[in-house]
Amino acid sequence: MHIVMIIFQVMLALLSVMLVVLVATQSSKNEGFGTIGVPTPTNFKGKPGYEERMKLYTRYIAIAWLGCGFLLTIMMHI
Repeated sequence: MHIVMIIFQVMLALLSVMLVVLVATQSSKNEGFGTIGVPTPTNFKGKPGYEERMKLYTRYIAIAWLGCGFLLTIMMHI
């Protein structure tokens, strides 16, 4: 069990660094707090651009980070 906790701690640290890098490299077209949670409209229906892919990667990394942190917390209290 101790080895699994170490693996999850390393994964959480790597996910944290990846999340910080992804968030820091994004540039927002709509600045300010008025657009939180509002999807950015796209003018075309084609392949997603750079910003759309970065948002998608950020979402997946954030979900993995939350899941890893939750599992690590559960393991620490067992």
